[in-house]
Amino acid sequence: MSYYLHDLAPFLFRYVDGRGEGFTARWDGLAYLAGFGLALWLLKRFVARGSLHLPEKEVFDFTSLVALLGVLLGGRLGYLFLYDAERFSGNLGLLFQVSQGGASFHGGLLGVAGVTAVLARKHAVSWPHLTDHLVLVAPLGLCLGRLASFMDGDLLGRVTRVPWAVLFPAELHLASFQPAQATRLAVERLPASSFDIMRVAHAAPQVLEELPRILNPRHPWPLYAALLEGLVLFAVLWAVRLRARPPEGLLTGLFLGLHAVLHGALGFLREPHAGDPLWGGLTHGQLLSVPVLAAGVALVVWSRSRRPESVGVAAPSIQGS
Repeated sequence: MSYYLHDLAPFLFRYVDGRGEGFTARWDGLAYLAGFGLALWLLKRFVARGSLHLPEKEVFDFTSLVALLGVLLGGRLGYLFLYDAERFSGNLGLLFQVSQGGASFHGGLLGVAGVTAVLARKHAVSWPHLTDHLVLVAPLGLCLGRLASFMDGDLLGRVTRVPWAVLFPAELHLASFQPAQATRLAVERLPASSFDIMRVAHAAPQVLEELPRILNPRHPWPLYAALLEGLVLFAVLWAVRLRARPPEGLLTGLFLGLHAVLHGALGFLREPHAGDPLWGGLTHGQLLSVPVLAAGVALVVWSRSRRPESVGVAAPSIQGS
């Protein structure tokens, strides 16, 4: 069977002058910007319709703090502590070198939880009131981020033979790489990223001919995550919101619980991170989904047990916002 050989660029465009300096618009950066724009637009609509109790002039600052301190900083710190703690302890500059590893969803989750707790106190609203609105936006950002990961080509699924499997050139540098056939390529001399490997391949026909022979077909894991953790989760939460006026905390609990289940299940189709030990067949990401699931279930139970008359009541100081 002929499988698609990943040959996509990790950027929309880039400009480099004669001195080697320039500008690159990467898909992951554009995904963050688009996610921020969607979040800002939706949160402003919530405020305008009276469901989100924040002053309209504060929405931009609120969204910016959640995005910068919660998602970006929390996600980056989570990634470094979970997957690169030894190097990070000796080089704090890695915090800003996003090209050397990305961000962790669970780190971003903790970051957003902390930031929203502080902002809830500042604006005299409950923490679930803020998070119930944020979780309606979060799946769209997750979808965009996973699509950007697929464009990058360095986040791989496990080996499979499904008809839609993809050949990822970045597999050549996995510690577990075993070529489908004997190879004549000097793999260690090839660049690290999928895009750069394909640049070499297009300049050297023998490399381009050899890659489909030796690469193993793999699940396009980022596309699965974009669909399930992104679009499907968004549709479910939005449907719950439209069907009834859910009590505070219910949407947050559903988001945490459903995402934990989906992320844990998809983990069986994702190539484990380099250096990620398997615990009883589970990866770090799957194990971290367990407490997230527990927190989600606890929030759903708590929200369902609240007195009906207390549901959705705003703080007196901001009822008119």
